[in-house]
Amino acid sequence: MCGIAGTYRWPDGKAVTDRLTETLAHRGPDGSGTYAHSLGDGEVHLGHRRLAILDLSGTGAQPMVSEGLALTYNGELYNAPELRAELEGAGVRFRGTSDTEVLLEAWRRWGTDCLPRLRGMFAFAVFDERTGELVLARDQLGIKPLFLLRRGEGLLFASELKALAAVTGGSLEVDPAALVASLLYYWVPDSRCAFRGAEKLPPGTWLRCRPDGSVQRGRFWDLREVAAEGQERARSGDLPDLAAVVEESTRLHLLSDVPVATFLSGGLDSSYLTALAARDRPGIPAYTIGFRAEDARFEAMPDDLRYARRVAEQFGVDLREIEIAPDVQDLLPRMTYHLDEPVGDPAAINTFLICSAAREAGVKVMLSGMGADELFAGYRKHLANLIGVRYRRVPAPVRRGVAAAVDRLPVATSRRGLRSVRFAKRFLSFAGLPEETAFRRSYTLYDREELIGLLDPDLAPAVDDVLTEHADVYRDNALDDFVNRMCLTDARMFLPGLNLAYTDRSSMAASTEVRVPYVDVEVVRAAFAVPGARKIAGRQGKAVLKEAATRVLPREIVYRPKGLFSAPLRAWMSRDLAPLVQEVVHDGLLVRSGFLRREALARMAAEDAAGQRDFSKHLWHVLTLEHWYRDATSKAGHDSPTSTA
Repeated sequence: MCGIAGTYRWPDGKAVTDRLTETLAHRGPDGSGTYAHSLGDGEVHLGHRRLAILDLSGTGAQPMVSEGLALTYNGELYNAPELRAELEGAGVRFRGTSDTEVLLEAWRRWGTDCLPRLRGMFAFAVFDERTGELVLARDQLGIKPLFLLRRGEGLLFASELKALAAVTGGSLEVDPAALVASLLYYWVPDSRCAFRGAEKLPPGTWLRCRPDGSVQRGRFWDLREVAAEGQERARSGDLPDLAAVVEESTRLHLLSDVPVATFLSGGLDSSYLTALAARDRPGIPAYTIGFRAEDARFEAMPDDLRYARRVAEQFGVDLREIEIAPDVQDLLPRMTYHLDEPVGDPAAINTFLICSAAREAGVKVMLSGMGADELFAGYRKHLANLIGVRYRRVPAPVRRGVAAAVDRLPVATSRRGLRSVRFAKRFLSFAGLPEETAFRRSYTLYDREELIGLLDPDLAPAVDDVLTEHADVYRDNALDDFVNRMCLTDARMFLPGLNLAYTDRSSMAASTEVRVPYVDVEVVRAAFAVPGARKIAGRQGKAVLKEAATRVLPREIVYRPKGLFSAPLRAWMSRDLAPLVQEVVHDGLLVRSGFLRREALARMAAEDAAGQRDFSKHLWHVLTLEHWYRDATSKAGHDSPTSTA
């Protein structure tokens, strides 16, 4: 896992690449390198920051240059041993044992045809000295990031957006439409970028720059096609052995020359991976989190620690518990800086603190259960939308009466939150809507009218564009299975846009690599070959994954209530962050600039403080957006707002 950067026919390319690479130092503290080559009247420069995981010797250093090819690469190839054996059989001789060298030789032999053969997470740039072509590529599911900026015939790229902002002298302008999208979703979709002109290379694609200034793009993997093929498999009765697929993926993800640990929340996904990993690595460390007792009580959070302890005891895992009682006022600007774009999910803080503790203990690699909920319908929204289909059959007068009664209930008392009331209010906010609208509303923060009422009126067209984009993605498939339509949309939008994005940024801020065995091409193929009726059975989400996990885990872990990898937001908002909320609501830069309407924001804060509505997530995202916007418009990302980790 590393940080990559470079320029192609960019003015002052060496200095720019050096600055890009320097900005990414936290992603690779184990080494750095650069490469330069003339290109007509210009140059190409590649930069690299190394976090050494495989082949810790100098033969794994980057940029790697061999016989006219130069590669800067971020990621891990879990099928590198198989590819190496195939290449050796064809006469290739390797100098070292790194997967970087395997990728370089695979590219030499197969070019872009090697991309669908890669099983792992990756973003890389490869330059061919003979043709003068530079190719960028990003993994199938968007696990690893790659940002780029094109101007004229020049291009620059980096693993993080802040690096591009740092070298462009403040010339990158904030894209208001991207901020509108971030308010709706509480993250910026992978199809958009917070700065105008900058872009994210889409998952499963490559981009080729030629010396004549032309640019070619190609797609080597399409999630929609995988889902369609899975539906045909399911119709023919060709159901996968999911347990075998997950076990194989977990084993492959343990490939490392440095210590590996796991996240262990005590929930199904992390417990299953930890139990499987402990088979191959007895005594493997695992990290879990807890919160201050008063915060957890106020938030009505489940006690996940006891389940994590049970798994650790049964499988001989070295469990390391971290109590999170952070100084959130200090962490908020630091996390905003590292996350690159406005991200309103406090789970990013959990990830950063866990990875920081692991790194201090000498652990560089962590396994996470990320992705299982998206692929196997494990979120409450999936079950809620299925229930919503039945709820819409209830006579309208009855529904109106239920909604009125629930609306009068408070979401919290002075001493604790009322979780069931929050869920009920949330469900009723979308249950009566059409399918796509209901699904969007079940996991976004506002409906159309609420969002327009919060924003500068001139941004209403941007709101409609964002909503249209969601509808287009949701409907862009040939699936006749409601559950799998939801899963496909999550895998295309929610997973790369939010969960994989914050996991990458938060972990790399702590110089730690997080691997996601569920977000694996073979697991994804198996997931979409499972009918929706086997993903949600009765009121059980992830039913098919739970069946597989019962081969390894006790039933009390498999069928326990769903846990939360989140944070006690209501407690933070009402205590630690209450003064900051008032400052941002009444005199924040977003309000003073006219982007947000003060009256609408103040009303939201007042209703949340009174306990009548739960706007804690909305207000948390406003705080993250405010910090990001201040930094983006004042320093253009030149420096961290505080000292970085």
